[in-house]
Amino acid sequence: MSSPYLIVLSEVEDRVLAARVASGRTEYRDRLRALIVLEAAHGESNAAIAEALNVCVDTVRTWRRRFATDRLKGLKDRPRTGRPRVHGPGVRAEAVALACALPAENDVPLSRWSCPEIARELAARCHVSVAASSVRRWLAEDALKPWQHRSWISMRDPDFAVKAAAVLDLYAGTWHGKPLGENDFVICADEKTSIQARCRCHPSLPPGRARATRVEHDYRRGGAVAYLAAWDVRRGQVAGRCENTTGIEPFSRLVDQVMTAEPYTSADRVF
Repeated sequence: MSSPYLIVLSEVEDRVLAARVASGRTEYRDRLRALIVLEAAHGESNAAIAEALNVCVDTVRTWRRRFATDRLKGLKDRPRTGRPRVHGPGVRAEAVALACALPAENDVPLSRWSCPEIARELAARCHVSVAASSVRRWLAEDALKPWQHRSWISMRDPDFAVKAAAVLDLYAGTWHGKPLGENDFVICADEKTSIQARCRCHPSLPPGRARATRVEHDYRRGGAVAYLAAWDVRRGQVAGRCENTTGIEPFSRLVDQVMTAEPYTSADRVF
């Protein structure tokens, strides 16, 4: 029996439905509904469409009727009542308020909120048991992610732009508007402090037949040292040294180490 709902697509509807079918990101249900409507627009019967798409005839009949009645809007799921809410709007508002405030403001010894921590704080404040997944869903609806953070700094030096421009030009390979030569080098130096110097009490044993490498667990502490490094920006090489502390004297030894080695000893300029 032919369907009483004759499907005639407009140019826009045909383009939208074809895009849903062709897209790899379309959900299966939306692709299936679009295919049903496209096949119906080609004059196929409900039975033929159901057999081709391996679905029930009632499924084809439903989406054909709903498209004929409401067009593209009819292919969306209708609102459902769902399970009654367990927590009222007050609990959700309290969760959002916590997420929008620093933990220290609520005397909580945390640097950043997480969903389980907010759930525990809600339990203490509102005397309700809230799942961390519920907190995550509430915050997602307001695009809140209090567990994420970003460091920032405000430059107060009025000459910062001028000073930074010289450094950025060197990284770009220019100095005073002229390109650096082949025998010019740019060095960036920095330090890493408080590195634990440790050594194993016994030497590690090499692997053998059916035996993995054995590493002794016990170690001796050698105190904390600082690592000073000089990075050749253009060549991508590092020269470094360990020192007991930081300061101008250890840094001067790093400079001597770099400048007494090639190719910096015979360089035209070293920045």
